[in-house]
Amino acid sequence: MLSDVGPMELVTIAVIGILLFGPDRLPEFLQNAARTVRKIREFSDSAQQEIRSELGPEFQDFDVRDLHPKTFVRKHVLNDDGALGRDLADIRDALDPRRELSDAADALQDASSVRRIGEARDATTPEPAVSLSKAGTAPGRTRTDFDPDAT
Repeated sequence: MLSDVGPMELVTIAVIGILLFGPDRLPEFLQNAARTVRKIREFSDSAQQEIRSELGPEFQDFDVRDLHPKTFVRKHVLNDDGALGRDLADIRDALDPRRELSDAADALQDASSVRRIGEARDATTPEPAVSLSKAGTAPGRTRTDFDPDAT
């Protein structure tokens, strides 16, 4: 029940309890709180027993904790052999971008090594100069890629 509460939280609760109720009334308050928790547990247990008796003998193994959504999913959706867990792992692996990135990096590395081999082979033959201007423009005039009248 108190698995989520650490020692520092317990100390904080104790200090706040002493400040709110005082050291004289604190034991009485704690006894009343413990009595209330006991009554709530007894009520819950009796309600569970009543549900089991009303459902009949085929539901004797019925546990109310099985109705919690996390437990329900774990019990009914995830198979005992973990088949859905394997399916989820397969989907996660298929959607993992690291594999695609490593494949692309390998392809780029292969292409660059092929290009280096080709450059080493063609190092003796000079390549013709490549013009970056379009063929239809005048030699003295440069073409802009944007509209100068636009704001």
